Amino acid sequence: MKTTVLSFSLAAVLAAGSLPAAAQNAAVVNGKAIPSAKLDKLIAGTGQPANPELRDRARSMLIDRELLVQEANKRGLTQRDDIQEQLEQARLNVLAGAVFEDYVKTHGASDAELRKQYDKIKSQFGNGKEYHVRHILVEKEADAKAIIAKIKGGAKFEDMAKASSKDPGSAANGGDLDWANSGSYVPEFSAAMTTLKKGQMTDTPVKTQFGWHIIELVDTRDAKIPSFEEVKPQLMQMMMGDQNWQREQFQAMMKSLKDKAKIQ
Repeated sequence: MKTTVLSFSLAAVLAAGSLPAAAQNAAVVNGKAIPSAKLDKLIAGTGQPANPELRDRARSMLIDRELLVQEANKRGLTQRDDIQEQLEQARLNVLAGAVFEDYVKTHGASDAELRKQYDKIKSQFGNGKEYHVRHILVEKEADAKAIIAKIKGGAKFEDMAKASSKDPGSAANGGDLDWANSGSYVPEFSAAMTTLKKGQMTDTPVKTQFGWHIIELVDTRDAKIPSFEEVKPQLMQMMMGDQNWQREQFQAMMKSLKDKAKIQ
């Protein structure tokens, strides 16, 4: 009886001791353990809240990866020279990207570069005002003149826009173009628009590449242009997306590395 009890107790202790080890693994594939920490890291990288469904998908993905690695080893693919070369190239690409990203964080774009970009964007706001306008677009000057005459005779601008305008984006709304700065329009349209007073309509049709316009100024307001400091982070992101700037920065980084290196 004592021997039986002792054997049972020993088995229970051994089983209990094995539980933490099992809990440390998300799965074991052909004897190869996939740590739970690896699964947790994969889930965290998705940016999604953890839930059983996401955990199952992530676990399945890790198992698939491990099976592929094991199969590649089994077939001897990882020993082939061409595969080794591709793996090394992939490793180099990852390292190069990481080094460049860290370099940009340290150096980044200068304030002068960012301000140049800011001034470029700011210039698109034109004269610092925003305009709320309506317009009617037609193909022929004669048609535009006829519409102007009808509006001066008492017809509503919005009704004429709905009936006659060829602009699919605004016709249904009575020609309403909402608020925009002068830089948003082609030069001919902008030049005519900025000469109008509130409530005034162009007396003669305005010719642009799109056709003939009748323009009515509904209202104006001062443009809300954010300060340089407010948009500085967004400007940096824009610079990071500029391939020419990236190329220049990478060349500058490589020159700096070569200048500091002892090359024989």
